[in-house]
Amino acid sequence: MNATDRTPADLLRSALATDPARPLVTFYDDATGERVELSVATFANWVAKTANYLQDELSAEPGDRLALLLPTHWQTAVWLVACSSVGVIADVGGDPAAADVVVSGPDTLEAARACSGERVALALRPLGGRFPEPPAGFADYAAEVPAQGDRFAPYAPVDPHAPALAVEGREFTGAEAVAAAVELTRLPERQRVLSTLPYGTWDGLAYGLYAPLATDGSVVLCRHADRLDDGGLARRKEAEQVTVTAPDGP
Repeated sequence: MNATDRTPADLLRSALATDPARPLVTFYDDATGERVELSVATFANWVAKTANYLQDELSAEPGDRLALLLPTHWQTAVWLVACSSVGVIADVGGDPAAADVVVSGPDTLEAARACSGERVALALRPLGGRFPEPPAGFADYAAEVPAQGDRFAPYAPVDPHAPALAVEGREFTGAEAVAAAVELTRLPERQRVLSTLPYGTWDGLAYGLYAPLATDGSVVLCRHADRLDDGGLARRKEAEQVTVTAPDGP
């Protein structure tokens, strides 16, 4: 981690400049059989498009609050770093009624309707596919984002000491999120981390995104890993060359 890298968005920019081809996020959904692997460059492209959409189409500004109602998923990771890029507070599992923007998966649409601001829905289909029919009152992320620009520049500088993330009743600045993730996980550099932890927890975010990003590592995210047969997770660790496994709990 460079001394000037304070936020998750800073870390991604540095990774893109130094090693764009290396894997960053590998996602498995063992309920559907889906596997997606994103290099630093591909992940950064999704982040740039999402940040442009957030800033230009949704008119989000630094300090706005975005209720992120998404499960552990590679697109959730994209939204987290896009929020960091714009300076928007990513409130993971937050109250939509108290948010300026809500981003929802298919299972939380009713709760998301409490947001009086902009509403975005993700189908979470393989390969980032669209809804067959967009939910009423929501923009379909998969239909809106592909046309956005591949490079992003914020209209206003992002303050690394401004609130950036809320989860489990805790609030972090961008700089605190990075530092706290490194402190919690104590990951050496360039590790390949496997995590089955939910993104709705701080530990899940630390092991599943922020710490690998801060230490030039990568992450294998596993959703519905309880569906694997005996030995399935061990085989995955070997196949994915995992070096660190996130602890299941305290």
